[in-house]
Amino acid sequence: MQFKRSAKIGQSLDQINIVPLITIIFQLLIFFILLSSFVFQSGITVKLPKAVTSEAIQEENLIITLTGEDVVYINNKVSTMKTLRQELQKKENKQRLVLIKADRRASLGRIIDIWDLCRGFGVERINIATNQEK
Repeated sequence: MQFKRSAKIGQSLDQINIVPLITIIFQLLIFFILLSSFVFQSGITVKLPKAVTSEAIQEENLIITLTGEDVVYINNKVSTMKTLRQELQKKENKQRLVLIKADRRASLGRIIDIWDLCRGFGVERINIATNQEK
């Protein structure tokens, strides 16, 4: 009686075939790369009011954001009215355009406080951000 060999010539039983392992690692790598691109950065959520006569501004601005909970941000950094005063006292900011992005739910009194603070420090070019209504 003659037995057949189960291993082919040139293939040893001692070696592990790593091609499937490399394929799985490559697929996991692609999966995690694609998954990481869909992670959203937390930002400031502001629903701007709509206006028919709004214009797009092309200059570099000092952006003051006011959320619906009356939290103040200066250039996307949390701030207080004290730090806003210090920022507006700087000479280079008096020449820049100030853009106030206020949420629809923000209190009008807080917007006026920020506006008056800007005017008090000599800033003459103040705008309020809106969405253009179609």
